[in-house]
Amino acid sequence: MKNRKIKIGFLVVLVSLTLQSCFVAKDYKEPKLETENLYRTEAILDSTSIGMISWKELFTDAQLQSYIEEGIQNNLDLQIAIQNMVAAEATMKQGKAGYLPNIGLNATWTHQETSANSQFGRLFSSIDQYELSSKLSWEADIWGKIRSNKRATLASYLQTEAATRAVQSDLIARIASLYYQMLATEEQIKVVKQTLENRVQSVEVISALKKSGSVNEVAVKQTEAQKWATEITLKDLEYNLKVMENSFNLLLNKKPGTIVKTSFKDQNISADIKTGVPALLLSNRPDVVAAEMGFRNTFELANVARSNFYPALTITATGGFQSLELKNWLSANSIFANVITGITQPIFNQRQNKTRLEVAKANQQKAYLNYEKTLLTAGKEVSDALASYQNETDKLVLREQQLNALKNAASYSDELLKYGMVNYLEVLTAKDNALNTELNFINNKFNQLNAVITLYKALGGGSQ
Repeated sequence: MKNRKIKIGFLVVLVSLTLQSCFVAKDYKEPKLETENLYRTEAILDSTSIGMISWKELFTDAQLQSYIEEGIQNNLDLQIAIQNMVAAEATMKQGKAGYLPNIGLNATWTHQETSANSQFGRLFSSIDQYELSSKLSWEADIWGKIRSNKRATLASYLQTEAATRAVQSDLIARIASLYYQMLATEEQIKVVKQTLENRVQSVEVISALKKSGSVNEVAVKQTEAQKWATEITLKDLEYNLKVMENSFNLLLNKKPGTIVKTSFKDQNISADIKTGVPALLLSNRPDVVAAEMGFRNTFELANVARSNFYPALTITATGGFQSLELKNWLSANSIFANVITGITQPIFNQRQNKTRLEVAKANQQKAYLNYEKTLLTAGKEVSDALASYQNETDKLVLREQQLNALKNAASYSDELLKYGMVNYLEVLTAKDNALNTELNFINNKFNQLNAVITLYKALGGGSQ
């Protein structure tokens, strides 16, 4: 009899293992999204991209490189993203363990006071039972539910890994952009300070001209007002620099303080501005990869929901020692064992399985739409960065010519004022225009550098 039961048990296990090949789960296929003409460019596209080079090759300023390394080590947003990845890795490991059985140990002592009028009460006033047992349960992956869940957790892990790389890419871009912006602001402060010195001298010159009768008091007051306006501009720039330094320190997980910097005039990004073919964004952009892994996760979860409509084959085995007396608890006569095999087919469960499948399909469609939107957004960001870089490059040439003309005009106006050939308003206007243009020239140079940074990030740079 025992041999017959053992044979039946082995037969059930053999059948369950054979049925595991009968998967109903669909195999995942990467969705095909149209990438042709994804971004606007007049350049000839090739297989190389600025986003594929290391950030150390792009940013050659040694001081900036040290700050980026410090940010990667200490930034709190990046550390949070890494912990999200650690949590996803733990879930992935659990998904891989889905094929293994559940095994548990149980040790109990049961004491029961019986009623004198009950069935056993006339024989026993109380009953003690001691049990030490182990329980094993296992579900055969006939329909691929465990396999699909394993792949879903893997996709979820890869999604958080890509999201972490996206945080790093954004962090590097923010550090570089803010660093260049601080350098540009310091350069503007130098210009304004030099201008302020010149305007202090202008007040002295205009006061002397008033004494000689060449100008009136209005000219003196207008020149003084221009000097005060320059001091206000200087105050604003110094305030902005302090705020930027505080923000920069926050990126490095440091307390507010002064930032050591190099010179703005020495900054230049010499890397070739290449975008590569749009299809590269599918593998280079970490947010695009994360969106695709999000879609894969929902695809596999839809497989899991679909498998709930099919029968589940489970095997449960329990064995151990069971005795009414403590002294006989661990004897050979106290050994017991039982094996239960069963197939469960859901018929009516308040629409739960159907609801799960409908929700899973809806989530899968949302993930696909998000994947498509993320790719389109990436194309827009590349297009915008390219346009910004070209625009700022063209403006720099024109702005330099404008600046040279206005500097000459301001210089000539001072000389002409001494001989009464221009009025003081023309002098003030020429000097204001020269100052504003020089400040705008510095802004243009920063915007050009920042456009390269933005393009680098848009092409997936900094996530390596």
